[in-house]
Amino acid sequence: MEIPAYWKQFRDEHNLVGMEFEVPKSEDCSELGAEIEILDDANILLEATELYPGIEAACHGFIPVGGCSIGTGDPYFIRSNEGAGGSLYRNFHDMVFEDDFPEAKAVTKVLERFDDLLRFRNNQGEPPS
Repeated sequence: MEIPAYWKQFRDEHNLVGMEFEVPKSEDCSELGAEIEILDDANILLEATELYPGIEAACHGFIPVGGCSIGTGDPYFIRSNEGAGGSLYRNFHDMVFEDDFPEAKAVTKVLERFDDLLRFRNNQGEPPS
């Protein structure tokens, strides 16, 4: 699995590794709200090659980019075929098993564009002033 250059550029340009974001329910496409910590390259590769749901998600074109910062275990992904304007997705970890990836049940869209994360940079669910 290769980490897309457009994601690495976005992440590194804004110094996002390890940064946490709080997306309020009202801004989350799934209306659940999200607490996201951005992963470094080592943890992206770990999630995609050694952990579930990352292993199965990677087989379906999803690239792990974030983890849940409050401990739910639900990772966050971009989709490799969507490119730089792509969405950010949540993958419910308890819905994916070895050789079983029920995408309709396991994946929800959080943000229409992953770069919208920058709006929630201050961890308060509000755009920075």
